[in-house]
Amino acid sequence: MTTARLPLFPLNSVLFPGLLLPLNVFEQRYRALMRDLAALPEDERRRFGVVAIRDGHEVAPTAPGLPSGEHAEPGPASGFGPDPMRAFYSVGCVAEAATIRRRANGTYEALATGTTRFRLKSVDASGPYLVAEVEELPEIPGDEAGALAAGVRQAFGAYRKRLAGAAERTLVGPAELPDVPSELSYLVAASAMLDTPVRQRLLQAPDTASRLADELRLLRAETALIGKLPSVPAADLTRRPTSPN
Repeated sequence: MTTARLPLFPLNSVLFPGLLLPLNVFEQRYRALMRDLAALPEDERRRFGVVAIRDGHEVAPTAPGLPSGEHAEPGPASGFGPDPMRAFYSVGCVAEAATIRRRANGTYEALATGTTRFRLKSVDASGPYLVAEVEELPEIPGDEAGALAAGVRQAFGAYRKRLAGAAERTLVGPAELPDVPSELSYLVAASAMLDTPVRQRLLQAPDTASRLADELRLLRAETALIGKLPSVPAADLTRRPTSPN
C-alpha cells in the first residue's frame, strides 16, 4: 500500500472522504501548518491528514463565535503526551485544501475536502507541528454494496422524516443522495446524529458493504428510538453539515 508523510491536524470530529471541512485556525502551531501549505507551488496539492482525538485526551475546543460547521484546533503537540499515537484513532482521512486565507490578525481560514482514508503508522512531534507517516487505505466495495445502498437510502429518508417530526421542523424537499454506494455511505455517516466513536467505526469499516450494513442497523434503531421520544433538540435537517465533493 502507498505510504506518505503528511502534516497532521487532530480534531474532535471525524472527516470522511468527499466531505467538506471548513477550518478556523488560530493556534500558532497550526498557523505554521497553514502557512507552509499556502506557500506550496500552485500546481502542488495542499494535503494534510485529519484524525479524530480519542475520548479522555486533549480535545479540540470550540472557539466562541465560530460559525456552525467550523472547527477550532487543539493546542501544542505536548498536550497529547509523550506518545501522540495513543491520543488519536488509528484511521483518519486525507484532506486537500482548496482555499487558505490569512486574516489581518495572523489567523487563517481554510476550506478543505476529504479525499482518502489512511492508517496512522507513526507521528513525529519534533517539528513546529505534528507530521505523520500514513498508509493510504483503498475503498473496497464488498459484497452486495448496491443492494445495501438502496436499503440505506430508504432508511435514511425515514430517519430524516422521523427526526424532523420529533424536532417539529419541516423538511424542504428530498435529501440529495449520491448514487455511488461508497459516497452514500460517507454522506450518511457524516449527516446522521452519531457520536464520534460511532462515526469513527464507520470510517474504518473494512469495505463499503460493511459500512452500509452498519448504517442500516443504526438508522433503523435510531428511527425506532426517536419515535418513542416526545421531542428531540431542533436540528437543521435541510442542510448537510458537510457537502459531497
